[in-house]
Amino acid sequence: MIDESSVVVAADHQTSTEVDGESVILDLEEGIYYGLNPMGARIWSKIQEPTAVEEITGAITAEYDVGAERCREDVLSLLRDLKENELIEIAE
Repeated sequence: MIDESSVVVAADHQTSTEVDGESVILDLEEGIYYGLNPMGARIWSKIQEPTAVEEITGAITAEYDVGAERCREDVLSLLRDLKENELIEIAE
C-alpha cells in the first residue's frame, strides 16, 4: 500500500526518456511502453532516487496550480498505477 509516508523509487528494470515534456517509459522485462503527461513526467523525474510521497506532493503543489488535496489524490493514484505495473518500488 502506498500512502504519504511511503518512500518510492523507479524500478531498475525500466528505462525512460522525455519527449516534448512527456515521459515515455519502457518496461525492459515486459517490453511495454508507458506514457506520462507533463505532470506525470515531473513526478517520474522526482522518483529516480528514493523520495517520500509527501515530498513529491509538496513539490507538485508548489509547481502547478493545483490544490493540496487534489494533488495528493492524483499523485497517489499515479504511484499506485505505476506500482501495479511494477514500474516503481516502495523503498525500505
